[in-house]
Amino acid sequence: MDLENKVVVITGAGSGIGAATASLLGANGAKVVVSDIDLGRAEQVADGIKDAGGYALAIRTDVVQFEAVEQLVAKTVEDLGSLDIMVNNAGIGGEHQRRTADHTHDDWHNVIAVNQTGVFHCMKAALQQMMKQGHGNIVNVASLAGLIPSGYNLSYSASKFAVVGMTKSAALEYGRKNIRINAVCPGYTNSALLDKLLSSRPDMGDTLKKMIPMNRFGEAAEIAEAIKWLASDRSKYITGQTITLDGGTSLS
Repeated sequence: MDLENKVVVITGAGSGIGAATASLLGANGAKVVVSDIDLGRAEQVADGIKDAGGYALAIRTDVVQFEAVEQLVAKTVEDLGSLDIMVNNAGIGGEHQRRTADHTHDDWHNVIAVNQTGVFHCMKAALQQMMKQGHGNIVNVASLAGLIPSGYNLSYSASKFAVVGMTKSAALEYGRKNIRINAVCPGYTNSALLDKLLSSRPDMGDTLKKMIPMNRFGEAAEIAEAIKWLASDRSKYITGQTITLDGGTSLS
């Protein structure tokens, strides 16, 4: 396995895509640091990896706080010796689905703080360590909403467009430093975020599926497979790219 004994930090790993990725990479021999703002959920995921015979460590981290991210990276290196792979997955959606003129300031500031500034914090701290050790691999979790317009969702869309741009800019800067940086852009994927959207009105599920040529939502495990490939040496000539996993939604 080309992930055997690789040290991986995954943010937002207590549920959804982050949890699926942690479990998959752990099953493939990686040493996984399960990071989440909810320590209890992180510990549950870490326990599952350990029960399956893998290595995992749970650490509570609020990615909005740069000092907390610095501590996450420092603790990882102190315990495991390096930081080979950073998966920046922590993210939230807004509390309301509203047009731009009615978008709330709270939604804007909260979503940007986690989805955009949080990824910046994680990239900054990870890159500082990866430069010291001479290698590294970062996978950012963006979104289809970061590639095509997404109405009634300004802060989320803005944050995910930013993550795509940040991925490309940093990849350009660090390509000669043996550090790769890529992103995945999931479409509608079964998760807490999607559940919240579906609850906004009774017909939302059917409405969204009509936009998806494959006529179904994605699964967290499917996104995790793409992250695993980007995290592995099997994609070692790829940097600054986005992989879109949307069941064909972006084709129309």
